[in-house]
Amino acid sequence: MSLLSIQGASFSYVKDSESIFQDIAFEVDQGQVFCLLGPNGCGKTTLLDCILGLNRLRQGRIMIQGKDLSKFPSGQIARHVAYVPQHHQGTFPYTVLEMVKMGRAAYTGRFSSPAAEDKRIAKEALAKVGFSHLRHRPFTQLSGGESQLVLVARALAQKTTIIIMDEPTAHLDFRHEMVVMETIVDLVKTEDVSVIMATHFPNHVFYFENQGTPVTCALMHNKGFLALGQAGQVLSEANMQTLYGVNTRLVNLPWDNHRQLKHLIPVSTMGMEE
Repeated sequence: MSLLSIQGASFSYVKDSESIFQDIAFEVDQGQVFCLLGPNGCGKTTLLDCILGLNRLRQGRIMIQGKDLSKFPSGQIARHVAYVPQHHQGTFPYTVLEMVKMGRAAYTGRFSSPAAEDKRIAKEALAKVGFSHLRHRPFTQLSGGESQLVLVARALAQKTTIIIMDEPTAHLDFRHEMVVMETIVDLVKTEDVSVIMATHFPNHVFYFENQGTPVTCALMHNKGFLALGQAGQVLSEANMQTLYGVNTRLVNLPWDNHRQLKHLIPVSTMGMEE
C-alpha cells in the first residue's frame, strides 16, 4: 500500500468553472521524494493545498495510508502531513525553539500548553537540522536560509510521515540552497519520511537522483501531467521545451570513477538563437 495515493483528482475554485487541474493520479511511497515541476500558474501549489486538506477536490480521491483524506477528523491531517512554505514572514519575536514547538500543536488541546515531551521533541528536531545553538534566538533575526531550516525542524516536530515543501529554496542563496537540499536527503534516508516538493528547478530532481535518494517527478502542463516517472525518463530536452519553452542540453559530468552527475543546462528560450 502506498503512503499517499491520488486518484482521478480534479479541482476548480468555483463549481462548474474551469478546472485548475483534472484527472491527476500518482502515488508516493515511504522514504521517497516526489518532485512537482511546472511553470507559474500551472496548479502546483493548488495541488499541494489539496493534499494538505485546505482545498477540497471537485472529483477524485486523496488517500493517506489507505484512508480517504476527506474522512479525516478536523485537525487530524496535521498528524499525517506537515508543511514547509516558501518563506515565513515573522511578526512576533518568538524564539527558534518556540517556533519549532508550534509543530506540536496537532497533539495539544486548544487551550493547553506544550508538555515537556513536546519540548523534548522540538529540541530533537532542531538538533537534526543542526540548529540547537540557535534555540534561544528570535526567529525574526534569522537569515533566509536559517529560517527555512527552522521551518523544516518545525515540520519534523509534527512527527508526520509526509512533509510537503512548496519551493523551499526559492529565496535562498547558493550555499543555503545546498544546505536545504542536503537536509532533505538526510531526512529521507535517516527518518524514512516522504517529501513532496514543488520546485522550479529540474536539477533539484537530478540532485536527489545523484545522491541515491529514491525520487519521482511529475511535470504539470495543460491541467494535467505532461510526464511522470524517473528523472532520466522525464527530464528530457524535448520535455523542457514543451514545459518551459526553453532549449536545454542534458549533460553527464564525471564525479568519481563509478558515477556521473546528470545536469540540465539552459541554453536559450524558444525562438532565440543558440
